[in-house]
Amino acid sequence: MEGHLEVWTASGRTLLPVGSSRCIVGSSTESDLVVDDPSVSRTHLLLEQLGGAWFVEDLGSRNGTYLKGQRIAGRRVVRPGDEIRLGVARVVLRGVVSRGGPTTSLVDEPPVLTPRERDVLVSLCQPLRAGDPFTEPASIREIATALFVSDAAVKQHLANLFDKFGIVEGDRRRLRLANAALSSGAVSLSDLQEGS
Repeated sequence: MEGHLEVWTASGRTLLPVGSSRCIVGSSTESDLVVDDPSVSRTHLLLEQLGGAWFVEDLGSRNGTYLKGQRIAGRRVVRPGDEIRLGVARVVLRGVVSRGGPTTSLVDEPPVLTPRERDVLVSLCQPLRAGDPFTEPASIREIATALFVSDAAVKQHLANLFDKFGIVEGDRRRLRLANAALSSGAVSLSDLQEGS
């Protein structure tokens, strides 16, 4: 079987062939790919290939769409093997390949941030605007002072940001977070200029 969705529901596992580059996935028999589960909306999500990459987009479903454990809003890149959750149904894209020509490296959109998390990220990255490759990101105390909050509040926001950016335990987590924020576009160079 070429490209397909591996669907896991309470009744077991089924394989749904992906027959085109644009498919509506839902519980309605009129959907291109039918997921028979009461927690799945009639037209739950759009699965679409654009420029060699596959994307998913929630279509206003009641229970939402989750990609790799995070609820999505808007269009998100999905790679073969990524788990998509529709209600309680789990779906995995398998066996798809890009068509024609070399593939472009995909850049994930940054995670959804609260306004305060974004403020913490911008403050964290402020020292990096100088462009010195050996500059450390702001300390917890420096961020707290800049934002007029407690060290504990900054630590809580950083803990949330580490989770959202997938920064696991290890050395230099603040530096890794700052690099992830800049490389993902969550913080832009213009954000750092405005903050100076």
